[in-house]
This record gives sequence, structure tokens and C-alpha cells, in this order.
Amino acid sequence: METIEKNNYGLVGKNISYSFSESYFADKFKKLGLSGYSYRNYDLAHIEDFKELVGEDKNLKGLNVTIPYKEAVIPYLDKLDKKARKVGAVNTVKFTKKGLKGYNTDIYGFKKSIKPYLKKHHKRALILGTGGASKAVAFVFKELGIKFKFVSRTAKKNQLLYDDLDEKTMKKYKVLVNCTPLGTFPNIEEKPAIPFQLISDKHLLFDLIYNPEKTAFLRDGEKQGATIRNGLRMLELQAEKSWKIWNSK
Repeated sequence: METIEKNNYGLVGKNISYSFSESYFADKFKKLGLSGYSYRNYDLAHIEDFKELVGEDKNLKGLNVTIPYKEAVIPYLDKLDKKARKVGAVNTVKFTKKGLKGYNTDIYGFKKSIKPYLKKHHKRALILGTGGASKAVAFVFKELGIKFKFVSRTAKKNQLLYDDLDEKTMKKYKVLVNCTPLGTFPNIEEKPAIPFQLISDKHLLFDLIYNPEKTAFLRDGEKQGATIRNGLRMLELQAEKSWKIWNSK
């Protein structure tokens, strides 16, 4: 007899076949002995399709949101958690009696995963990319008292361009966080255009990407002696935080 799934969860994003979330939650449901639970990828070509998705499946209980919709999903929600509102990005959606509520568990995941690697000389950071994930990273750095600059391909106020990353800047900013999708499977040779020859053993390189395990960004940093860390632990932590939110009253 086929199990009817009455507790559906999933990941909303674009081109997300690489994501580990589906298998992660499948394993979780199995370990917890939960029948009638599912987690699937909802690969949306446009964020406008979100409304149809949540209207069609009456058994949806919660969603995660990834690139490129962490900011674009907000107008489709009824309420935002305090931190999600401050950050301006959502990666977790809870279905409540009063509608859809957005949260940001990237904050929790990033903070818990980077803290063990921070040393006294890690006082300044470069955040590569300006999307939704970068906003959570900036929020954490504010909490930790780490000064930061965003780096992007287009000039905006208070942001650096990749061409601005000279020797003086690279010596000053010892933490680099890749918040861009560059290097994600299958395009594993892509990487942000930073001067890797200026990386030293004093640098910490953190990549939010986890597939592949070691991106070109991390590989090139490691060759220079830098401490490296990928985004897998962050993802696990934020996933567990999402699960806790979905099951809270």
C-alpha cells in the first residue's frame, strides 16, 4: 500500500539539482521513523511560480529557499521573523495558520560554522558577492565585531570592485567569504576573480558552496597556505534550525 505524504517540505531555487537537501532530509525522516514525510526540490524558472507552488500543494509544511530567490521571495510572504527582516533575506518559510512566515537560518549556520576558525588577526573580512546569502554573512560579522566590505563586479557605494583588491587591501582583510555561485557543480573550475597570489597563511577562506567539497576558490587558497572551510557544516546547521522552526508551535 502506497504511503500518502501529508507532510511535505522542499527547497525552492533555480538550477538546484546539485543540492544535498533532498537526500539530507530523506535520511533524517528515515532515522526519525517518520512515514508520510517528503522533501523535494522545487526548481522554479521564475519566482512568480512560487505563488502557484504554495497554492497547489495543501500538504506543504515548510520550505527552504536558495539562490537566486532569498530576497525575491519576500513579497510572497505574510510575515517576517525579526532577524530575517533586518537582513532582508529569507531562506526558510514556515506555513502557519496566519500565512507564510519567513526566517533566516543562514545566520545561525554561518556563525556556528565560522567561529571555531576565527583568530585574533581576523579583524576584517571581504564578502564576495552581494546576493541574499551575503546579507546573512554581513549580519554575522556585525554581531562578531568584524569589519567588512562587499566585493562585486559592478561599482556601488561602499563596495569594492575585484580590481580594487591590491596588496594593501589583501593584507588588511584576512577573511574572505565566497557568497557567489561561482564554482558550484558542474562548473567546478569557476572562481571569484581575486588575486590568489596575495593570499597568505594568515588568511581564512570560507566558501558557502559545498558541492564540490573543495572548490577552485578553496583549492587556490589552500595552495597559498590559507585556512579553508566549505559550506557543508553551515548547511547542516541551517537545515536543522529550519526543521526546528517548522516543528515549533
